[in-house]
Amino acid sequence: MTTSSRIVCGIDFSEGSRVALRSAAALGERFGSRLAIVTVDDPLLASIESVGASACGDDTRHMLERLVTETLGNRAKKLDIEYVVRVGRPAEELLEAAREPLADAIVMSSHGLTGIRKLFFGSTTERVLRDAAIPVLVSGSSATGPSSWADAVSAVNRVLIPVDFLSGSETQVRDALCVAETLGVAALVAHVIEPMRLPFARRQDALRIDAERRARADQAMEALLRTPAGQKRVEGLVAYGEPAEEIAKIAHDRHAGLIVMGLRAGHSPHGRMGSVTHRVLCISQAAVLALPPNRAFARTTHGLACSAAPA
Repeated sequence: MTTSSRIVCGIDFSEGSRVALRSAAALGERFGSRLAIVTVDDPLLASIESVGASACGDDTRHMLERLVTETLGNRAKKLDIEYVVRVGRPAEELLEAAREPLADAIVMSSHGLTGIRKLFFGSTTERVLRDAAIPVLVSGSSATGPSSWADAVSAVNRVLIPVDFLSGSETQVRDALCVAETLGVAALVAHVIEPMRLPFARRQDALRIDAERRARADQAMEALLRTPAGQKRVEGLVAYGEPAEEIAKIAHDRHAGLIVMGLRAGHSPHGRMGSVTHRVLCISQAAVLALPPNRAFARTTHGLACSAAPA
C-alpha cells in the first residue's frame, strides 16, 4: 500500500475484536497504512446527563487506547494509529468512519459481545457487508490473531475462492488471486453444485441431470482458470452439497485460512450479500475477505496489494 492508505478496524472490546485488531495491525505493518481504530458508543449511554456525552466519549477513548496497548504491546508504537469514538448505530457509524476520509478496507470480527455493549455481532456485520463499497475482512475464530505479517501469512496457508459462475466471477477470481500472490500462498477456486429437489415424478432423471450439471461446471471451471495468466499456484475444485457447508468443509480440509467471496449487487437474484456468505461467516473458522461488486473505486486493499512487492 501507499503511505496514504487507511484501514478501519471496528472494535467492541470483545475477544473477537482483539483478533480483528491484530489482523488489522498486521496489514498496517506490511503496507505502512494508517490504522483507524473505531468504536461506537450506544446513544443511550452517551446521553446520560450525570456523565455527559463528552466525558463518556473520553472514557471510551481511554478504554480504546488501553485495549490497543494490551492487545498489540510494542507493535502499537510502530503503527500510525488514529482513535475514533462515534455515537450511534454501529454499522452506520463504522461505514461513515470508512468514508471520511476514504479507507481501503474495513476489518472487523463476526462475533462480539453480548449485552449492553453488543456492537459488532451478527446483524451488524451483515449490514456492513451489505452496504460497504470497499473490501471487508472479517477475522476468523483464531484464539489470538496474528502477531505479525509473517504470522498472518502462515495462518492463511491457502486462499479459497468460492465461485457461482455468474457474471462477475472472473473479476472476483482475478482479485482473489492478486491477494494470494501478495501473500505468496496457493489458491483454490471452488464451485459447489447444490442438490436438486426434483418432484417425485422426475426423480428417475436425477442421475442424468446431475451428470449434465457436473459436466457444465467442469467446463466453466476450466474456462475460468484459463483467465488468470501467470498464476501458477491455482487449482480448481467442483464439489457437491449445500454451498455454505461445503465451502466451510473445503476450507477446513484444505487448510485454507482465508476465503475470498464476492458481494453481489442489489439486482442479483442472490441479493447484495447472499445467504451463503452469511452462513459461511457463521460456521467457518477461516477469515473471510468480502469484495464489493462495484469496481469504480480506484483505491482498494486488493488493488494496492497487487502493486506491492511480495513479502
